Amino acid sequence: MAIESMTGFARAAGTAGLHAWAWEIRSVNARGLDVRVRVPSGFEALAEAARKRLGGAFSRGTLHVNLSINSDARPAKPRINEAVLAGLLDSVARLPASDSIRPASFDALLGIRGVVEIADEDEDVLALLEAPLLAGLDAVVLGLKEARSAEGRALESVLTGHLASIARLADEAEQHPGRTVEAIRARLATQVQALLEASPALDPQRLHQEAALLAVKADIREEIDRLHAHVAALRALFDQGGPIGRKLDFLAQEFGRESSTLCAKAGDAGLSRIGLELRTVVDQMREQVQNVE
Repeated sequence: MAIESMTGFARAAGTAGLHAWAWEIRSVNARGLDVRVRVPSGFEALAEAARKRLGGAFSRGTLHVNLSINSDARPAKPRINEAVLAGLLDSVARLPASDSIRPASFDALLGIRGVVEIADEDEDVLALLEAPLLAGLDAVVLGLKEARSAEGRALESVLTGHLASIARLADEAEQHPGRTVEAIRARLATQVQALLEASPALDPQRLHQEAALLAVKADIREEIDRLHAHVAALRALFDQGGPIGRKLDFLAQEFGRESSTLCAKAGDAGLSRIGLELRTVVDQMREQVQNVE
């Protein structure tokens, strides 16, 4: 199973009767799943259907979903709600006569909300469009799935390259002559000798003991072993595929921690160069990992 990106775009469009519709989804990366749906008034049921379908298809990402509907029908016509108007006339007729109150006119009654309604040519547009809109929703969800999969394949290629560079640099650090305990001890011995020449009163035996302890602490054997272990774990995740973004992010942080420690321990110019290059590659990988579902 391949990995998927959290970024992508998909569109599905069609017509039904005199109506043209279009679904669009834009997906960007996020810590969790956030589905934001916009539909025309009266189509709220389709918004809920979109949330359910997208929630079942994806586990991470911010999804901006938009449904647009355009109609080529003739302009809407006004319609008098005769039942409401009759009720108003009946109420007015029961009012006591008064010289200070003018009789209600039709234009005043027609201005009351609910008396005049705007009727579309289609008695029930939702009933007409529901089936094709749901089919279009399925199509646009599938399209987004394919777009994110294609982006995921490209991401995997980039991340595999970064991983190969990390493995190579870990091997270079392991084989570098400056990382051996002997080399570290020799460097510290030179520093101890310089201190003794500058300050003859210092205890030579104590200084050599401290130098030996520092030599052991400066060894990067553990960092190299952990780097190799993280490389193997990351390759296993690539083979697993699916929504592995959070695990990749954790491993990328671990790579960053080991590369920083290696740089801190490196007392050799060659090892420092390897450590800095390693940190650069890890930072580049961490940026790309943020887009993986």
